[in-house]
Amino acid sequence: MRTLLITFCILMLPFAAVAAPFAVAREPVPVFNTAAAARTQAVLKPDRCGQVRELEFIALPGTVFRIIAPDKDYPAVLEVTTGDYQPPRGTRLYLSDVLLEMTLDKPLPRDCTLPAVAEIDRQLRGAVGLPYIWGGNWRTGVQSGNKLLFQGLDCSGLLYEVTNGSTPRNTEQLVRFGRAVSIEGKEVDEVLKMLQPLDLLVWQGHVIIVLDRDSAIESILDCDNKGGGVRITPLRQRLLQLMGQRKPADHWPDNKRGSSVFVVRRWHPSIP
Repeated sequence: MRTLLITFCILMLPFAAVAAPFAVAREPVPVFNTAAAARTQAVLKPDRCGQVRELEFIALPGTVFRIIAPDKDYPAVLEVTTGDYQPPRGTRLYLSDVLLEMTLDKPLPRDCTLPAVAEIDRQLRGAVGLPYIWGGNWRTGVQSGNKLLFQGLDCSGLLYEVTNGSTPRNTEQLVRFGRAVSIEGKEVDEVLKMLQPLDLLVWQGHVIIVLDRDSAIESILDCDNKGGGVRITPLRQRLLQLMGQRKPADHWPDNKRGSSVFVVRRWHPSIP
């Protein structure tokens, strides 16, 4: 398991089609899925739920990028790839060069040392009350000119931040991260007995993090402003609600059955 956590952090960066230099994030850097968003990040318009869907994630300090090319209309915007983030299929990544340090030599990977369970728990609980921010994984936000943007966390961004980026950034990868817990065919109380702190109740689209025998934490998007953001809920109550909507599965399926199931993944090396 320790090998899995280390290798995730030092994945080889994808080869670009053309020779290009590298860059390292000096500070948290917002990464977008369009060049236009990277150019105008301070004035992006949110959708009806208050979310800026052009934001992919916040690159942590030390994140290494391979630069593919500058934007033809605005050279300060760069198209990049990074081993720290696996975007959805067909998605391209763009950012401003303002907070980057350029280099011709391939830098060392970002230090993504995994915190101990107690520290992760402390950081999780300290996030309670923060708003849900699509693409957010740096709770204090990032500076853009005289504005502070993206102050909050989405569901997988909550986990990514408190683990120092040692976990996959998106639920598409989290459903296969770590070790499977065998829950298929079990009832609520049977599943409850099997859960350990930091276990993930996850499907493609959302992740719930177990805190202890009694509680879970998650960041919820609520378009109606009725209690969204990072919050702690009773674990049994949340599991009962989840199992009323989805069936427990041992492994994430490769077919459309994934739309109706969830899995439990155990990933921290100190949790047996």
